[in-house]
Amino acid sequence: MLAMRVIPCLDVRDGRIVKGVRFQGLRDAGDPAERALAYELQGADELVMLDVSATPEGRGNALETVRKVRRVLSIPLTVGGGIKTILDAQRLLEAGADKVSVNTAAVVDPSILDALATEFGSQCTVLAIDAAADGDSWEVVIRSGKERTGIDAIAWAKAAVARGVGEILLTSWDRDGTRSGYDTALLSAISAAVSVPVIASGGAAHPEHLVDALGAGASAVLAASIFHDGDFTVGDVKRVLASHGYEVRQ
Repeated sequence: MLAMRVIPCLDVRDGRIVKGVRFQGLRDAGDPAERALAYELQGADELVMLDVSATPEGRGNALETVRKVRRVLSIPLTVGGGIKTILDAQRLLEAGADKVSVNTAAVVDPSILDALATEFGSQCTVLAIDAAADGDSWEVVIRSGKERTGIDAIAWAKAAVARGVGEILLTSWDRDGTRSGYDTALLSAISAAVSVPVIASGGAAHPEHLVDALGAGASAVLAASIFHDGDFTVGDVKRVLASHGYEVRQ
């Protein structure tokens, strides 16, 4: 069995970590570099950093924040938010990102996925899908949840993998920040539809929710609030996952 990854997420705006519910009502949650180092010391396998205001405000990702985080971090770092071109991605990789995550730009022009995979490799190309329940299916939402696209999330995941995406960061818009647990039906559907790793995101309140996400087919679990608020450490989560029989990196 492959080791399951535990990934803290830093949602960043203006150089500070923020956290909200469904991307709204953002509150300050600390300094990105300080948190990044703390989470690595706790045993985080990777880190995801998303500039949550870059796309809505129509600007690029904050490169200096990426540099500050990379200076203290030795584990893999995925960065997303505001990436519209190959040059945007290249600048982030040069600043210290190991992978780049695209969401809105890929919906607007899916060919950016082909270009990223060709230029930097599939292992570097992550598609972030924010999915909202729509009856018995899920619809892709973009621009930090402000815009519904009418695109079926499962079909979009399949199409993106065919274009060279190496990983999917899957967030339930309905569950984000609510602490009501991951959308396991969504996770199961996407994980069964694609051959690449799926990172579960949106809704964790305690380690058992992460266990549920892995049981639904996720290859990795991402959380923010439970770590930022000090409810649990990464080590706490890994001990619970191990007690349920999952292989974790110590």
